[in-house]
Amino acid sequence: MKVRDVMHKGVDWVSPDTPVTELAKLMRGHDIGCIPIGEDDQLIGMVTDRDIVCKGLANKDFDARRAKARDVMTEGIHCCREDDDLAKAIHHMEKLKLRRLPVISKSKRMIGIVSLGDVGQSTSGDLLSEYVKGVSAHH
Repeated sequence: MKVRDVMHKGVDWVSPDTPVTELAKLMRGHDIGCIPIGEDDQLIGMVTDRDIVCKGLANKDFDARRAKARDVMTEGIHCCREDDDLAKAIHHMEKLKLRRLPVISKSKRMIGIVSLGDVGQSTSGDLLSEYVKGVSAHH
């Protein structure tokens, strides 16, 4: 099975200058837990709901009305390709303890995201069990 067979398609990114309040509204509205951040036609990071809480709200100097995506995002992006074998992508996610992984095309354009939920709905029990244990292990 290939990544393209299970990924969420049509994923967009937002600017690093997007207000954190807007990110939260997008997450709620689309029932998602992360939003890719892009600038100059490049993915540069990701903001998760956990990033907003731990890097934002948990800091005493955090001002949610003024905060931008760049203030809470995790920099750097790990990706997989749409034509990668799903098991390979799952092992990559497991190794890095990632619950979501952007998917890029041959032309290096983001075309989707593969998530823990996607994996859960489309893989064997053994592979899924191994992945969940790896991603969920204490750091």
